[in-house]
Amino acid sequence: MMNASQTMETEEDLLTCLHIKLYHPQQSSKGMYSLLPLGKRVRQPADESLRLGRDAQACAYSLFDPRVSRKQLALHPYRTPQNPDLLFTIQNLSQRGRVSVNSSTLGYLERMDLPDKALIRFGEYEMLLVRETGEAQGSFEVEFEVLAAPPSRETGMCECMTPVMDTGSCVMNGFLGEVRRLGPLETDETLMYRS
Repeated sequence: MMNASQTMETEEDLLTCLHIKLYHPQQSSKGMYSLLPLGKRVRQPADESLRLGRDAQACAYSLFDPRVSRKQLALHPYRTPQNPDLLFTIQNLSQRGRVSVNSSTLGYLERMDLPDKALIRFGEYEMLLVRETGEAQGSFEVEFEVLAAPPSRETGMCECMTPVMDTGSCVMNGFLGEVRRLGPLETDETLMYRS
């Protein structure tokens, strides 16, 4: 029969882990990830938000990049009565920049629930966030990794838009759809994805 301390140890061994995989086109020439604990799992209390930004005093994890906001984004852990898993929301903390999550864009202080796998973008950064479920409720782990290629290629979530001439439609992520708010796209106005 297990006593209470053995039960607690067993639960704590099964922590939820957020795998945060980062990519930036200039990551090889700059030390932007020098302040992150790359390749190590770091334990976080589940009752505290995880902040990412430029300011090491205000954020648990910081990027060494003057173009990143002082406080860029926050990941907030939570639970629901219907689900024993530790879930997360993401909130944009940047007043000057937007954060996109899969196909949704968040303005300042806006937040949304994160799926188990999400492509997050801000500035030129791409961040693939994957939640690995665990049973412990008091804490979770975070593991940072640097990717050699943009995760948008792997996930097929490239936000490149290719115009379809004379129709006012566009192809986005391989799907044909109408551009209702923007109107017809001109070839010279289209931002093309660069490799």
